[in-house]
Amino acid sequence: MKVMALQRPLAWADTRANLAMFEEAIMQHKGEGIDVIVLPEMFNTGFIMEPAGTVDNGTEVLTWMQRMAAATDAAITGSTPVQTDITTFRNRLYFVQPNGTYTIYDKRHLFRYGGEGDVYTPGNKRVIVEFRGFRFLLLVCYDLRYPIWARCLDDYDVLIYSANWPVNRQLSWDILIRARAIENQCYVIAANRCGIDPRCTYKGMSAIIDFYGETMCEAEPHANADLIAEFDLARLNHYREKFPMMADQDKFQLLS
Repeated sequence: MKVMALQRPLAWADTRANLAMFEEAIMQHKGEGIDVIVLPEMFNTGFIMEPAGTVDNGTEVLTWMQRMAAATDAAITGSTPVQTDITTFRNRLYFVQPNGTYTIYDKRHLFRYGGEGDVYTPGNKRVIVEFRGFRFLLLVCYDLRYPIWARCLDDYDVLIYSANWPVNRQLSWDILIRARAIENQCYVIAANRCGIDPRCTYKGMSAIIDFYGETMCEAEPHANADLIAEFDLARLNHYREKFPMMADQDKFQLLS
């Protein structure tokens, strides 16, 4: 399987500009056999904490993602702020397949320090989607800090993180994306943004990590990047069978 993570600066609260920018980036890779494309968190607006009057119920972004997925024969995933009723907003990640079907994950861990929990409603369901033989656990940004929520129960092969992770906490990002790969014996696709918004500066450093914790590819800091890597399911399964770490892990009950 061939996967891609896109790192870009985002135009603040400007869905049309961001969708046009990502469409140009995505279409440059049409015909390259990419199976999954991962975009940053809130890729159409930036990490906006005043969504009222700016975001809709997700229809515009979802329709665009369905069009991109159909045009490229790839699954497209990334999070977007959506309004689900008069008073409720969600940080919602869509995983959209080429046939138009999609899976939803609402961000579980809201960034209290940045006021996200005052504006958005958290999800409570851990979501795994299967696509072209691989199983993907869908997570968003701050979820990275919570290893129990990401714990592999022999139920997924790839961890996806769609993120707006700022430069002043860059060391945590660098360490944790590798830790999650090692402790869960899985691939990790971590797509972060770069650039500046009214709140923060973002270094980016998006990366694709293998199940040993080795970096398959990593973005340059503060730069546009199209990271592409190939995953080998047989190699992953062989490693898990040879070193059956999951058989010895502590047992617990996850929310479902």
